[in-house]
Amino acid sequence: MGLLVCGVCAAAAVLPWWWSGRPRRDVVARPSPRWTADDETAPVDLDVAVLLSLLEAAIGSGAGLPRALAAVGRAVGGADGHAMERASAGLVLGAGWEVAWSGAGPRLTPVVTALAATWTTGAAPGPALRAAAEQLRRERRTAAREAAGRLGVRLVLPLGLCFLPAFVLIGLVPVLVSLGSALVR
Repeated sequence: MGLLVCGVCAAAAVLPWWWSGRPRRDVVARPSPRWTADDETAPVDLDVAVLLSLLEAAIGSGAGLPRALAAVGRAVGGADGHAMERASAGLVLGAGWEVAWSGAGPRLTPVVTALAATWTTGAAPGPALRAAAEQLRRERRTAAREAAGRLGVRLVLPLGLCFLPAFVLIGLVPVLVSLGSALVR
């Protein structure tokens, strides 16, 4: 009987390694279709800090503000990209700053705020874009730290309810059983 149990345990120990080495046809990677900026199923809601960094790179490479907005908007796609392209077209056609951005959602407020001085006064956009992106990232880090702190507090009770019975069953019950069996003898 003991030999049978040892054989089953050995087979159970070796089976996962043997099974994982077998080639399977269902795991073969298939090429996924590429999306374009015009595709409606394209990913949307790119992080605003990334948008600010992309705009900084486009303007830093020598593109004017309307051209940079159009290029980044076309590359990003989605609602934010379309709003940036509309703002670019409005600025090229001579619309005012507020009018050009009137269709933009609240997500693009940091972009509009960071570039407003560039358009109205001709100030360099790099420092404003970097500062806005860093502020967004700092706010996100702060929010993540606060969420992690709240999660730690919320996990105390469930983890305590899981570990306390395990500690009792593994640590205390064997000691009590051995003491009880010693007292019975």
